[in-house]
Amino acid sequence: MEKIIIAVGTTRKPKVEAVRDALAVIGPSLGGAAEFEIAPVEVPSGVRHTPLSREDLMAGARQRSEALAGIARETHASWKYFVGLEGGLDVIREGATRWVFLESWAYVADDTGRGAFGQSSAVLLPERLAKIVVDDGVELSEAIDDFAGGLGIRDAQGAWGVLTRNMITRRDAFRAAVISAFAPFFNREMYSNAERKARA
Repeated sequence: MEKIIIAVGTTRKPKVEAVRDALAVIGPSLGGAAEFEIAPVEVPSGVRHTPLSREDLMAGARQRSEALAGIARETHASWKYFVGLEGGLDVIREGATRWVFLESWAYVADDTGRGAFGQSSAVLLPERLAKIVVDDGVELSEAIDDFAGGLGIRDAQGAWGVLTRNMITRRDAFRAAVISAFAPFFNREMYSNAERKARA
């Protein structure tokens, strides 16, 4: 049986398990009867600890994926896919109103260099929490512990779980982002048809 190794640019359990959950759904379409193995590797994002824009979230996810690809080239690792994950905030101005959304992003590239982004849904931060993180510069992982009266929330349900009463956890949000990012790989026919029509 073929083995497909997927490198993930983190060792944090909710993120790694989100990739595992996504593969349980998309695996048959992605690799047929192949066996999947996840290789978690801690790599830097190249962005601030709590990104404050969609652009930084996307850059962080992509840079983690690219760091994994670089490691694979240097070590000759037989990784087929490189998954970068980044969570943080997207601060939107609408007139005089500020909306601060928590989002989870993924960037997946394969060993040919083809890549794609995927995004979770978004959940609005309460203004008090947004002020602590955006205005006062406190990392979200610290702020959510204090805000919710917990400890180590980032490695459990995450801010997602706190804000949605665990109807959507951090793991759930990253699962959705990973499935979305893998779509051009497991649904190649649809994406290649769209690309052909765009060129015509």
